[in-house]
Amino acid sequence: MLTTEFVTGAPNWLDLSTPDLEAAAAFYQALLGWEFEPGGTETGGYGMFTLNGKSVAGAMAVPPERAKSSWTVYFRTPDVDATAKAVAQAGGTVPFPPMDVLDFGRTGGFTDRGGAYFGTWQPRKNPGLGAVGGPRTLCWAELYTPDVPAAAAFYGMVFGWETHGAALPGGGGSYTLIRTRGGGEESEFGGLLPLGTAPVQAVPGPHWLPYFEVDDCDATVADVERLGGKLAREPVEKAGVGTFADVADPFGAQFAVIRSANRSES
Repeated sequence: MLTTEFVTGAPNWLDLSTPDLEAAAAFYQALLGWEFEPGGTETGGYGMFTLNGKSVAGAMAVPPERAKSSWTVYFRTPDVDATAKAVAQAGGTVPFPPMDVLDFGRTGGFTDRGGAYFGTWQPRKNPGLGAVGGPRTLCWAELYTPDVPAAAAFYGMVFGWETHGAALPGGGGSYTLIRTRGGGEESEFGGLLPLGTAPVQAVPGPHWLPYFEVDDCDATVADVERLGGKLAREPVEKAGVGTFADVADPFGAQFAVIRSANRSES
């Protein structure tokens, strides 16, 4: 379960890269009720999405020729530079070397050995997201990877993650759950899935997919399409899990929405 008591290896930040920041902000405001607070010149225009005054994501404008529109999940580290070395030693790459973000924290961007991109956040003044795990916030994260055991080994070396295999409700194979080191079942925050199980319409190649908690999955999917987004996976209902669907915003950034079976109302 995600909480704002971030420990090493837990998701503690999330941001959107988009070619049209104003239009993307309007989409997420209409869909999830997020407010957008533009950043100043000192942050290069990087801004914040907030919900009830608490940060729920970051966002920045990126020219389409430089990068595709996408969501990036960040994981907490006490030392980004040490994490960069661990990534390289574990077979990953470091496309964005560690850098300071004013006095807010230190960050870096990496790819795992399977090719999926992720970020890290070493907090200073900014501890991380102000709200997670509740309605209209980040509640889960999944990695689609070509080799689940290799991915588990990679992130175990980098963050100390522990993994646990669980049978999918109603049959249909198994699911690899992710936990922070020593956190037990209560610290589970995501899962690892074979790349071949991603929807045909989903992002091609290995990728992290953030989940947002919603009140009604079917209604939210309808709103996504009404607002110019697209459906990548029809809503699926699983006992003990909830109802979820994969979608994309109008610029192609993919995410999932879920009405969890046992969700927090905080």
